[in-house]
Amino acid sequence: MTVGSVVKFCLLCLTVCPTGIGTASAHSGKPAAFSSLPRPTGQYGLPFASPPGPDTWLLGQFYGNTAFAYEQRRTLYGNGQGMHFGLDFSAPCGTPVVAITDGVVSEVDGPHGSAPHNLVINHPDGLSSLYGHLLSKPAVKVGQRVRRGEVVARSGDSQGTCVSEPHLHLEIRDHSHQLLFNPVGYLRADWASLGLVNPDMAGAGFQQDLRQPSAWQTPEDQPSVRLHGPLLNNFAQPWPPLAPRTPVKK
Repeated sequence: MTVGSVVKFCLLCLTVCPTGIGTASAHSGKPAAFSSLPRPTGQYGLPFASPPGPDTWLLGQFYGNTAFAYEQRRTLYGNGQGMHFGLDFSAPCGTPVVAITDGVVSEVDGPHGSAPHNLVINHPDGLSSLYGHLLSKPAVKVGQRVRRGEVVARSGDSQGTCVSEPHLHLEIRDHSHQLLFNPVGYLRADWASLGLVNPDMAGAGFQQDLRQPSAWQTPEDQPSVRLHGPLLNNFAQPWPPLAPRTPVKK
């Protein structure tokens, strides 16, 4: 993949990014108590074994109150309280995806969306990782134990073209799959070097509310999400103001 094509699909990812929950609700178990779940201490690895770069993978959209999610808060992201509830990594189709830590495969192509294929791994600490928009059905089986860094899938494209916006969508949930958390603090990474978006802000693309302009403006302070909860970013004075546009179909 050339640098030019990478830039092209990265820009597309920033404006048409994914997620996968539109229709997903999957499990309905009782959400875990926050106090019982591990605190983010950089205890997990990144979902790729290869180093970041224009020919491998780069970060395309942060978790949380992104401007794109705000635009689609009542449609594409309505089930996730208006937030982009995962990290998007731009990567060519077929890029090997690895488990971010040890665990047991919970679902293969489960009902979570993130088409065309997805994978969920339950980890011993009470959290789960979801890998979405995969190229093909993962070869691992439900109940199979996997180790951190083990290849578990191949990245794909939510549009099924491998041209417009190839990327991996990564979520961190509790085992009920009803609570979703900001992955940034859980993954050990030099976020400033992962490209495409500026973690120091101004360029990370978070939507502002002029009544609380500093709220949710860094990658680390994005709120957790409870599926089917009320919108968190129904701002009275959004900035920048949004022009009417047709919702993106995912």
